[in-house]
Amino acid sequence: MSDRTDEAVDLATPVAPPDPVAPAAGDPGSRTPVGRTAPPTRPIIGGRLVRLAEATWRPALLLAALVGVWWFVAAREYVPNYLVPTPGQVWTTMVDQWSFLLRNTYVTLYETVIGFVLAALLGLGTAILIAYSPTMEKAIYPIVLFAQVIPKIAIAPLLVVWFGVGFTPKIVLAVLIAFFPVVISGVAGLRSTDPELIDLAATMGAGPWKTFRRIRFPNALPHLMSGLKVAVTLAVVGAVVGEFVGADEGLGYVLLLANGNLDAALLFADLFLMSLIGIVLFVVVEVAEALLIPWHASRRSGVPLTTS
Repeated sequence: MSDRTDEAVDLATPVAPPDPVAPAAGDPGSRTPVGRTAPPTRPIIGGRLVRLAEATWRPALLLAALVGVWWFVAAREYVPNYLVPTPGQVWTTMVDQWSFLLRNTYVTLYETVIGFVLAALLGLGTAILIAYSPTMEKAIYPIVLFAQVIPKIAIAPLLVVWFGVGFTPKIVLAVLIAFFPVVISGVAGLRSTDPELIDLAATMGAGPWKTFRRIRFPNALPHLMSGLKVAVTLAVVGAVVGEFVGADEGLGYVLLLANGNLDAALLFADLFLMSLIGIVLFVVVEVAEALLIPWHASRRSGVPLTTS
């Protein structure tokens, strides 16, 4: 019975469809003369570079246009430079204060990563409880929704009073902000599994754990990864908002410092580094998604979006 169960579950696991352009078995076109190697149908590295260029040239062009408009407005001083500095002034500030900015960037990055990992683990656990137990859904879901609608900036001072001015209140705030998308996407993914697959696994003797590991969780991954991509950017917001209250380091603290000194160049450099953290972490989750669910349609139909 165990062999039949594993076979049924393996058949239920999503797999990538066959390549429509690949030659079928027995096709004369697929035969290669003995002693010779079939030439590659497409240069792998060249194809990837072409796809990368096709995916990035439009946003790169738009970004270059925005920087050009920014430089023109600032250089002509249509807006005073103490409000909108030139790109050159921002670059000079980043070079001159690089060690200061790098140290505070590390602090914010640490708070963001820890908060995101905790939010992902707690959110996935909560989603499993909600998806598997109607009783837990009725008990937990209203509390999760209530916690989400509370403005996080309003509870930041309370977290500082409870946990002090160290890393803890910033990490807690990052968890609170990033937690909700993981729960929602996890519940949606776990409930999107075809009931016939679950019934088939049950009739073949698969227990709840094997059904979850081989059927439910793989089918939930596209939804879950979408929620994680939203959550990782929100974790940056949570960490920075936490640094607004009772912090002496971090990019949020640098933002308040630059604002108080009317240092627009430092403020713009700080905003650039905040955005860079979010972009890098988003790309990391995107790469993880490509490795975990290469079989999903969103990975084979052009540039992937934040929704599955």
